[in-house]
Amino acid sequence: MPSVHLVRHGRSTWNEQGRIQGQTPHPPLTELGRTQALAAARTLRAAIGAQSAQMLSSDLVRAQQTAQIIGAALDLPVRTDVRLREQALGEMEGRLARELTAQPAPEGVPVEEVRWGGGESLLDVHRRLSALMAELATAPIEHLVLVTHGDTLRMALAVLAGRTHRQLDWRLTIDNGSVHTTELDPAAAALSR
Repeated sequence: MPSVHLVRHGRSTWNEQGRIQGQTPHPPLTELGRTQALAAARTLRAAIGAQSAQMLSSDLVRAQQTAQIIGAALDLPVRTDVRLREQALGEMEGRLARELTAQPAPEGVPVEEVRWGGGESLLDVHRRLSALMAELATAPIEHLVLVTHGDTLRMALAVLAGRTHRQLDWRLTIDNGSVHTTELDPAAAALSR
């Protein structure tokens, strides 16, 4: 069973501005974000050592920049997988985060199934991550490093624990540049599907 190290990208320019990024591709890392990526690389180097590892990253710039910094420090190539993207938030992307949090869910629709701004629901994100984890469960390696985004990381933790899209731990703090380590248990990942 490989260890999975989920990394949230470093702080981006839109994080600083309090803007909803979703799948907007271009907000780059700030200097603080680059420092956070280096700190994540040190944490990962200590956890992985000389064991076999593979790294996948979202294709969005902030995640790619984080992954490149980590990859250079660990001498790991970066593979891209679009299933690690942040939840798409459609027309809400680029707006201030407080605008989204002020919107109530449509009547009769569970909040986890709302497609905010015409984007993806949390159920959509759960489905794509469940498929990814099922594929990765057979990887013949000891460590997987997945560079992703805040809500996607939270959902990945739910999938890896065998939980549904309605069982997210919203109390968990997922800071920029943070590393969250768990195990890829094929049975738990299959339960969440």
